[in-house]
Amino acid sequence: MNTQPTIVPLDQILSPIGDHLKKVETLLLKNIETEIPLLSEVGAYILKSGGKRVRPAMLLLATGSVGKITADAYVAACIIEYLHTATLLHDDVVDNADLRRSQKSARTIWGNEASVLVGDYLFGYAFYYLGTLKNMRLVEILSNTSTLMARGEIKQLTRNNQMTTKAEYLDIIYYKTASLMETAMQIGCILGGGSETEQEALLQCGRNIGMAFQLVDDALDYDISNKDLGKEQGVDLKERKITLPLSHLIETVSQAEKSEIEEIMSAAEITDHHVQRICQLMVLHRSGEYTLEQAQVYVKKAKNALDTIADNKYKTSIEQLSEFIVFRKK
Repeated sequence: MNTQPTIVPLDQILSPIGDHLKKVETLLLKNIETEIPLLSEVGAYILKSGGKRVRPAMLLLATGSVGKITADAYVAACIIEYLHTATLLHDDVVDNADLRRSQKSARTIWGNEASVLVGDYLFGYAFYYLGTLKNMRLVEILSNTSTLMARGEIKQLTRNNQMTTKAEYLDIIYYKTASLMETAMQIGCILGGGSETEQEALLQCGRNIGMAFQLVDDALDYDISNKDLGKEQGVDLKERKITLPLSHLIETVSQAEKSEIEEIMSAAEITDHHVQRICQLMVLHRSGEYTLEQAQVYVKKAKNALDTIADNKYKTSIEQLSEFIVFRKK
């Protein structure tokens, strides 16, 4: 595995857009204040639950890299975060997740019904808010992205370890994660007045950052030594999701170990003991390292995509953010 580069802290990476992010944060919370207490409570709870605002930051950095960051960029950054937050609320219901960012998930406090309905509200509000920008190109882009995200969730739901190839897995993480990140950077570029060439460059950068981000997330799910992740480890295995670490393991192990894995995957309940055993095998066969190496390949592609973007502090932050994503611990 390649030697880890010097990783810049996230607050330093985001310093060029620090004041802009504060304005986005204010808007995010202001917009969900309603006369319905449950809606306001659930929305505020998940929006205040420790998210890094990576997607809004990507949008603002893309805008700054080609032009001026304006109030329209703040609105677009909120829209991206509302869409992302809506998917988190829905995902936690689908996955029966008890934790989200080291806190109880909304569904464990208010129930599945409230989580789904507030997610629906945020999704709907995002498109209402989008209408205020009066830009049909942005509507087209975000409508397509929302469809891709839903496709990813459905495709993952219908796949299992016999059916999921590496190519299908990469499709799923593109749909679920990378599509919104590429959209954030493309929209940011449009609002900054970027050319078609710059839009394509930042779209490709965002796509590859998104792919790397999800690969790292999937690797961290099997890192049982990591106590800072903010969610239960081994969740993907317990839900029988085939992510790249497990796919690599299945392809690498001996026949006897493969039979053991198949027995675990077909068990009526996958226990913590099963998770521990799979993690032991992953350490032995370097499945986590392999996944992180694949993430680094995408980071290199992301940085190469920026070659046509003029050098400035925002571009530098995008490059630093791509490295941070691979070597983060949560």
